[in-house]
This record gives sequence, C-alpha cells and structure tokens, in this order.
Amino acid sequence: MEAKSRNIMAPQDLATQLTALVVDDNRISLKIHQKLLNSVGIMKNQGVGNGKEAVDIHCYGQSFDLILMDMDMPIMNGIEATKILRSMGICSMIVGVSSRSIESEIQEFMEAGLDDYQVKPLTNAKLKSILDKINPNFTFK
Repeated sequence: MEAKSRNIMAPQDLATQLTALVVDDNRISLKIHQKLLNSVGIMKNQGVGNGKEAVDIHCYGQSFDLILMDMDMPIMNGIEATKILRSMGICSMIVGVSSRSIESEIQEFMEAGLDDYQVKPLTNAKLKSILDKINPNFTFK
C-alpha cells in the first residue's frame, strides 16, 4: 500500500514534511525511536503505548506518513492494530519494529498489512532503509 506522502519533494523538505507515529508499550524504546526520528529531522512525531491508542488516534482524525509499530503490547497488539488500521483504509507506511526474529511470527505480522519489518533496535541505517522506501531522495539532516 502507498503512503500518502510518497510524492517527490526536495530532499531538504522531506523530513520536515513527514509525520510519524511510534507505537510501543516500552517507554524507553518509544523515546529512543522518537529521538532517532528527531535526529533525522522528522520533528512531527508522536508516541502511543499500545495498538488501541494507535487506532483511536486515527479515529479522531489524525494521520501519519509513517507508523513504527511494535508487535507485543498490552490491550491491543501490533498485529491486530495493523489489521484494523488497514481495514479503516489507512495508507500510511506501517513498519513493524520488534525484537521477534522467528520467521513465522514475522510473516504473521507482515500479513497483517505491514510494508516493512525491522528487528529492534532501530538504527540510523534501518531508519534510512525505511525512509528510502518513502522517498529514495531522502537525505539525513
């Protein structure tokens, strides 16, 4: 599925234009991922603690170009949240970011509607590969 912002922008404008949602129940991971996004110039990013909050924020009318989704969370996990977001017509790039490395678990998460999957911890190199899929002309801040 195509993210809404996959149009071509000047590289220096792309980061400031992008919006991101980090969905993770681990507050440390959530803050690390938000700081990583900030470090590349994606200042418009928000964090929530579970899949239900991610669905709710979209129900209230917010939208994001990129969603970094953890798999294992209380209340609603990443697989269920991704399925619901896709059924709502959400076209954002959704990237699973989890410590899971068992192929069958990753496959189940991908089949829920992910565009990509990255094993934690998220790094600059992994984030660059994600952002290259949104726009190959993206340059780091």
